[in-house]
Amino acid sequence: MRANRLAGETSPYLLQHAHNPVDWYPWGPEALERARAEDRPIFLSIGYAACHWCHVMERESFEDPATAALLNERFVAIKVDREERPDLDAVYMDAVVAMTGSGGWPMSVFLTPDGRPFYGGSYFPNEPRHGLPSFTDVLDGVAAAWRDRRAEVDDAASRLTDAVRGALRVAAGGAVDRTVLDAAVDSLEASFDAANGGWGAAPKFPQAMAIELLLRRAVAGDARALAMARRSLDRMAEGGIRDQVGGGFVRYSTDATWLVPHFEKMLYDNALLARTYLHAHELTGDRGYLDVATTTLDFVAREMTLPDGLFAASLDADTAGKEGATYVWTVSQVRDALAGAGLAGDEVLVCDAFGVTEQGNWEGRTIPVRAVPEATLAVRHGLATGEVGRRLRIARAALLAARARRPQPARDDKALAGWNGLMLAAFADAALWLGRSWDAASAAAGARYRSLAERAAARLLETHLDGDGRLRRSWKGGRAVHAGTLEDHAALADGLLALHEATQDERWFVAARALVDVILERFTDPAGGFFDTPDDGEALVVRPKGLQDNAIPSGNALAATVLLRLGTLTGDATYAGAAERTLAIVGATAGRHPTAFAQWLVAMDFALGPVDEIAIVGDPADPAVARLVDAAYRGYRPRQVVAVAPDPAASAVPLLQGRFALRGRPTAFVCRNFACRQPVTEPEALAALLAG
Repeated sequence: MRANRLAGETSPYLLQHAHNPVDWYPWGPEALERARAEDRPIFLSIGYAACHWCHVMERESFEDPATAALLNERFVAIKVDREERPDLDAVYMDAVVAMTGSGGWPMSVFLTPDGRPFYGGSYFPNEPRHGLPSFTDVLDGVAAAWRDRRAEVDDAASRLTDAVRGALRVAAGGAVDRTVLDAAVDSLEASFDAANGGWGAAPKFPQAMAIELLLRRAVAGDARALAMARRSLDRMAEGGIRDQVGGGFVRYSTDATWLVPHFEKMLYDNALLARTYLHAHELTGDRGYLDVATTTLDFVAREMTLPDGLFAASLDADTAGKEGATYVWTVSQVRDALAGAGLAGDEVLVCDAFGVTEQGNWEGRTIPVRAVPEATLAVRHGLATGEVGRRLRIARAALLAARARRPQPARDDKALAGWNGLMLAAFADAALWLGRSWDAASAAAGARYRSLAERAAARLLETHLDGDGRLRRSWKGGRAVHAGTLEDHAALADGLLALHEATQDERWFVAARALVDVILERFTDPAGGFFDTPDDGEALVVRPKGLQDNAIPSGNALAATVLLRLGTLTGDATYAGAAERTLAIVGATAGRHPTAFAQWLVAMDFALGPVDEIAIVGDPADPAVARLVDAAYRGYRPRQVVAVAPDPAASAVPLLQGRFALRGRPTAFVCRNFACRQPVTEPEALAALLAG
């Protein structure tokens, strides 16, 4: 079949549609000019490669010659990958929500030739069902309205565009103080699912940012916060939302108990959750949380790391058109996989552990879960608890090897700057924690994660950075495309700061600061906070400025987070002032709606302090310096920054300026709330200062 105009794109999602009979255009001047010249309405379809219902609509409608002929005759059809163009997605999603009260993907929006939306929805079936009109009926209706009722269409477009602009206007949020954090915990408690953890009913999404906030409030002594965080983390770790065989998490659970996943795996979920489980381990000492974090990172290293060291965007929900086919099991499949690995005697234990039964727990097959605790398994099967753990680790490897021989879901292998920044931060945090003085296996894992993080960071700066110091959003096939968004610059800067802290290599600090300076120069909104697009970016019907956190932190919340950390490391009031003005946009609103503003609340927790500024003079490779660094990271310490250098005068980190080696020995300086303590040279003395 003849390829359409999408054949020259890099996005795997667009390329999936390159042989549709629809005469698709990518978003750009050519499509918009044709719509103007021929006075045609635009049909804008927005989705992403791992989206199950996007695939369904393609099979039903976009591959159908009759439907394609209708689209080609009456519309200019534009296909957009929401992951490449989050700015377009944000503008037109606001319009769909204003029209219908909800949104989702695939997003189907009809626009005037100048880009104003006038009608839309999400998935439309190929024939009327579930209360939805057929897609062809929608096309006929929109075409008739465009031909016969143009004034009504224009009026609807104007009203919708005004509604989208109004959605970007937020009243002053009020003062940022500790009552906002207290209110947030109260609100989270009121809506908490005490039985299953998490918030909300089906479909149920992991709320990594909300749990991060709860961990920080637990550090401040709030027992309620710790209980909610642990229940959520425990239930997700046991459920089908976590890949019990291969590690990592899927996008969401279709039920309220975390059993049945929607099988797509997104890079950002795994980045955020790996970091959250790691932080929970640091706070509680629970080795189970560390296991979840490391198996998630190992999954990303194995299945989502590209040959050049960057991280792929997602794995599809479907395998050969069937959702979840790669991941589910029967008893006989488990038996065969174990027998093939010489573990024939363990199938009863393994099926018991992972809940694999003859009847299955989903469509006659079993989604593995952690059905029985290891202590209970030990009693049931007459084994020591440690022996149960050992056998299950071996069995998981055998099951994973057998699963790898099955057909695999497609991978969207574009590398997005912002999502890579989130993953970079997770690997860097794990490298820092595991690279300390633990056992040899932990040290080896920490070294491996550090290598992955350093390789990814270097490659990101090579592939995504323009000559003017700004980022491009997406890289694939040797091409960097689309202007980087606020999210891209802020998330990558945050990841680079995490890598600087893990390695004390100042090139990462310098690169992070340069990205933040671009944010201040190109994205600032004089009214407070930041726009999602640069000041010289493409002019859309509305310049987007997202505030709410969704599946990933909003660009504004990420910017506030990184500005606060950079302000502490540099002492530059420009950064701190910009962060404070940004936080003031949402203020108390965040406390009333914590799941929508969780990353903002994390930033507020840091801003309200106290924050420890730790400067260590000495060579990071010196064991005496390493012991001081170990003391700085005992337990979970989310409100601190650490910088280490042998020669403070030559350091690029202003926090180190003016420091010295006391009596020629490695020395630590601690400042808190603008007051500095006496420098110390012993790890125990540093730990005492930080505990004070």
